Parts: sequence; structure tokens; C-alpha cells
Amino acid sequence: MTFYFAGIRSFPKLWKSNSYLGLSSSHSYLSLFLKDCYGIRNQEKWFSVKTMSAQNTKAMNLLIAKARCVRKLDEGSNKQVSADSSHMFAAGAAKKRSQMNPSSKTPVLPPMKNIIQLPTKPLNSEEWDKLKEEFKEKANFENWIILQMVKCHSSLDVAKSVLAWVAAKNNGIVGYDLLVKYLYLCVFHKQTSEIIDVYEIMKARYKRLESGAYTLLMRGLIYTDRWREALLLLEDLKKVMIPSKKNYDDCIQGALFHQDVNVAWNLYQELLNHDIVPMLETLKAFFDFGKDMKDDQYSNKLHNILLYLRNNQLYPGESFAHSIKTWFESIPGEQWKGQFTTIQQSGQCLGCGKTIESIHLSSEEYEFLKEKIMRDVIDGGDQYKKTTPQELKRFQNFVKYCPPFDVVIDGLNVAKMFPKARESQVLLNVVSHLAKQNLQVLVLGRKHMLTQNSRWRRVEMEKMQKQASFFFADNISEDDPFLLYATLHSGNHCKFITKDLMRDHRACLPDAKTQRLFFKWQQGHQLAIVSKHPGAKITFQHILSYDTVVQTTGDSWHIPYDDNLVERYSYEVPTKWLCLHRKT
Repeated sequence: MTFYFAGIRSFPKLWKSNSYLGLSSSHSYLSLFLKDCYGIRNQEKWFSVKTMSAQNTKAMNLLIAKARCVRKLDEGSNKQVSADSSHMFAAGAAKKRSQMNPSSKTPVLPPMKNIIQLPTKPLNSEEWDKLKEEFKEKANFENWIILQMVKCHSSLDVAKSVLAWVAAKNNGIVGYDLLVKYLYLCVFHKQTSEIIDVYEIMKARYKRLESGAYTLLMRGLIYTDRWREALLLLEDLKKVMIPSKKNYDDCIQGALFHQDVNVAWNLYQELLNHDIVPMLETLKAFFDFGKDMKDDQYSNKLHNILLYLRNNQLYPGESFAHSIKTWFESIPGEQWKGQFTTIQQSGQCLGCGKTIESIHLSSEEYEFLKEKIMRDVIDGGDQYKKTTPQELKRFQNFVKYCPPFDVVIDGLNVAKMFPKARESQVLLNVVSHLAKQNLQVLVLGRKHMLTQNSRWRRVEMEKMQKQASFFFADNISEDDPFLLYATLHSGNHCKFITKDLMRDHRACLPDAKTQRLFFKWQQGHQLAIVSKHPGAKITFQHILSYDTVVQTTGDSWHIPYDDNLVERYSYEVPTKWLCLHRKT
């Protein structure tokens, strides 16, 4: 795509440099599952259930002791200390794990070749010809050189001399790609007069532009006195596609910059109607604009933004958190006070003393989530790719005749905690630790675990099967659907142990609400083993007692936010909080 400049002599006049504006556990009847039941005495059993005599007069005491132990697993250490990265879903925990257990060495990059030293001042035609000759192996040198300038954010004057050189050689014709790359540099350097010049050229010659050019022009125009033309470009873009969140952000920021708050709110609502998750910078802009403003309607809209963050489990960054704090404290006559703080393991805010919402699901939420997972992950998921309907049915019948479990273990996952240790010994240590607490334990394993070898000793497997119930799936089967099914079927008290973070299964759920409930349930039920070496005492990381979401009581707000210095993965939650309360 090319553009024709009418006359080389007039070309320099088009590209004038002016000043710019800123852009800115079981009973004996379960013996039906034992090998003697089916006369297969001489064959391996693929599942086993720990049995308990029906005449055991200590059954009630065991149940009471078990309940105490389950509570211990729930509560962990309830010391009055601030929560940090000591739980597996804490922001930065994954980064620390990767640093402690590097999977591979840092790759060594090969030395770069043919690095061009870009000009620092404009070149004339002869100088550009010479440079092109030096890099004659580069196809389409003109597009390549200006792309290097874009990557290095070269000055406009140097980039402009490239365009002048190209135009001089091609009878005034400059390629569309060159023009767009130059536009990028104009926007980067916030040269609004240049942006307008390019805009005029494109408007005169092209009825339609590709999305990249629209985006650059909108971003470049919003802080000029012709900012409303960016809205017209947005309308043009809507005719062929749904604009991006960045397109909306640019136009909303421009409207707020020019004090047209109605346009900004309308664009924000339009963005939500498209089910587009807005940029956090967009939301921050609304709070910055509302500083010192006494407007109940505007305040209600900002409160709705905070509820949007809650419902979608979004977290503001540190700068955004400061903007929220500043806005609350600036509301005339409201007397809000904010402070940055942390939450104790008990769930109590160190700032105001209030208790944060519990991580545990209500009975209604639990039943809703259980139904959704059974339908969308167990029955309707992709587990049949690595298991069969017959095996899944066999497992469901197995669980049906078992009492509720207290802990479900992904056997292979746990056994592989220490790559150099014998897997059956590692798993035996964990099972024995839980069995001593009179907990009803289910271990999910694979059939190959029953074959004697250096990694799996039969004597250790037999010892484990006396302490816990086992289900051995086919060697190619996927463990996770069995793990989820057994845990959910056992009830809301049941915990599970695996290092798998279940992200794929969470993604199978149909909507944001169900995904959020799943993650909330996961945080309150997934146990992580803390052991530095094989044979060490088995301990568990504490499980969060509170939910990490934006929340309010009316006269207070608690907002978790991302610390700038901590790298948080998408399946982690922040550990820093903004506490806001109204003075009385």
C-alpha cells in the first residue's frame, strides 16, 4: 500500500517540528471390594479399603479425635502474625519455588550478529544509499531500517530523513508501512503536530485503515484539541470489529482529560456491554478524576467499579491502590482514612481490627459448585481422553460405598516430591502421618505402583494399604477428575493433596462466577506439604482462612492489591491490603 506525495519539494514542509502536548475415613461391609469377594484371590486388587471392626467400642472416640485433627488441618497455625507468602497461593510463592527448584539452567543466548549502529542525526540521500549498500543482504532495506528505529525509539528527525529519501527515489511515493511506523514514533515521542499531519494525509487518501493505524491515531489525538476525532475513528473501527480494551482506554482517558465525564462513562459502559475486561489504568483514571469531588452519582459509579473488581477477582496495582485511597480521603465531609496493611492468619485486619470474609463456601455455594464441577469437569470434561467411562464408573461405585474421606491424596504427585528419593517411601511417610491423626484417607494411584521395583517396594505399599484406602487407576488415566470427584463427594470438610494447581479444570468451568467459587474452594481445601528433604517431619502450609477479594461493610473497605516488587502469577493472590474506614 503506498501513498503519493505531490512534489518532493513540498515534502519537508509537511513534516515540521513543533512543540507538543503530553500523551501520556470405613466399615466391614465394604469387604465387597476386597479380592476374596470375587474369588480372585490370586490376582492383584486395583483398589483397597482400610476396614474397621463393627465391634470397635472406640469408634466414637476416634471420630471425635478425627474431628479435632480436621480442624487442625483447617486452621493450621493461628498465630497472631501477618500473612505473608507462607501459603501456596500467595503472590510470589511460585517465583520462590522456581528459584529453590530450578528445572533447568538459564539458556545462554548466542551472540548477536550484524547489529547496525543507527544514525543519530538525519542523513541525506547519498548517505542513505551508502548505508543501504552496506546492508544489501537485507530485503526491503527501507522497511527494515525504520523498524529498527521503531524498536530503538529513534528521533523523528532521523526517521523523517528516511521518508524523504524514499520519496525522492520513488517519485514522491512512500509506502503505507513506512508511514505507519513513522506514526508510531510520532506517538511515542508525543509530537502531536506531526501526528495531526500524518492523520490528515491518511484521512485524505484512505477510506479504511487497518486496526494498528486506527489505534495509533486515536492514541495520538486524544490529548489534542481535535480529541473528538479520535471518537470518530473509534466509530469507524466498530464497523469492522469490536475495538480493543486499549482503544476504549485511550478514548476514555481523552474524554476525562478534556472534562467530558459523560462521554467517558458511556464508553466505559459500552466496553462492559462487550464483555471486555477494562484495563486497570482505565479504572484508575476514573478515581483520579473524582478527587475532591462531592457527587453522589459519581461516587456510586466508583463503588460499582470496586464491586466489579470483587466479582471478577481483579486486583489493582500499587499505584491504583494509592489513587483509591486518595479519592476516599478527598471526599468532602466523609472523613475516610486509609492505610496500607496486611491480614493476620486469623483473618483479622492489622489496620482496623475487622475480620475479613471467610474463605469457606456457604452450603448453597458448595452445592452449586459441586454440581457444576460434576457436570462440566467430571461428566462433560475431557477426562475420557486419558481414562474410560467404564473406569470412571468403577471409581464412582467405589466412592459410593466408602464413608466420607477427610483427605484425598494424588499418590504419584506426592510420591515425586523428591526426585532422588524412593517414591513408595515418600508416599508412606505422608500416609502414615495422616493415619496417626485418625483421618480417613484415600490415595489415588496407578496400577504400576503395585509392581515391585526400585521405586516402588511391595512391603511399603502393603503397609500403606493398612492405613488408608487406595484406588489404582489404569496407568494412562488422568488423576485429577478422580481427585476432584472424591473430594467433593466427601463433603465440604474434605481436603486434598497435590502440587497440581488445577488451572485447566478451572478453565473448563463455564463462567466467571463458577471459576471464582472453584478457586475459593481450592484455596480452602488444597494442602501443600512443607518438607525440605526426604524423611523430614511432615508439616503442611497453613490454609487461608479468609477470602482475598475486594469487600465492604459500608463504613469500611478492604482491597487487596499487587505489590510492585512482587511478581504474582494469575493463580496467586496478593498479600498486601488497603484498609479504608470512615472516622466516627
